[in-house]
Amino acid sequence: MTPAISSPPIPGSPMQPPSAAASGDVTGQARSTRGGAHVVVRDLTKNFSHGGRVLPVLRGINFELRPGEIASVVGASGAGKSTLLHVLGMLDAPSAGSVSFDGVDLDVTTMSSANQAAFRNREIGFVFQFHHLLPEFTALENAMMPGLIMRLPRRQCLELARAILTRLGLGDRLDHRPGELSGGEQQRVALARALLLSPRLLLADEPTGNLDTKTGREMHALFFELNRERGMTILIVTHNNELAAQTQRKLRMVDGVIVEEQG
Repeated sequence: MTPAISSPPIPGSPMQPPSAAASGDVTGQARSTRGGAHVVVRDLTKNFSHGGRVLPVLRGINFELRPGEIASVVGASGAGKSTLLHVLGMLDAPSAGSVSFDGVDLDVTTMSSANQAAFRNREIGFVFQFHHLLPEFTALENAMMPGLIMRLPRRQCLELARAILTRLGLGDRLDHRPGELSGGEQQRVALARALLLSPRLLLADEPTGNLDTKTGREMHALFFELNRERGMTILIVTHNNELAAQTQRKLRMVDGVIVEEQG
């Protein structure tokens, strides 16, 4: 089912397809830069209930991501880092507070599930520690998925997926299934899938946590290259201090609160 787009549309509508897609220039769409999102988080809290108790996980988070910025979030396990990404990515609703995307509040309590899905698919890319690729499909087919969900023409999805996979060094692995790829190659396919529709915000949760040191560094380099090429805003949750030190800004979380900001 094709997700409906809410009305009225968001100003400067990031939901609208790029002009290259409208003109049929799919390779142009793959190269196009829509610019990074401006994300502002204010007084964000998230509570969970368990056994009749309220467990606060996010406790009044405040920060801003500037358009085109690449930032990292570090902290011990259980600090709330992944929960923060899930709320920013509209995978979970906050208990209080606000998240704005280019000046427009993303109020998941008033958006239908279809509209939330449409916005996520178009505007936000996700890369997780586990690649979550579909084992029965090839690298090319996995990377095509966001476009197919959006009901773009199959040929257009093929061209977009082939272009980004080739850019990520997988041009000779397009027809391989996940089980036939190395861990680093699997994660590159997951990154290609996240980038297919040129999202303006990329959220990465421990994207190199399952990779060896050399392959992890290669993935780190890709994030910075893609940030420069596409101008997208990127937020990376990581335990890797080497990666965090390279980002333009580093946020440190302790017990659901940002206690330090560098950069």
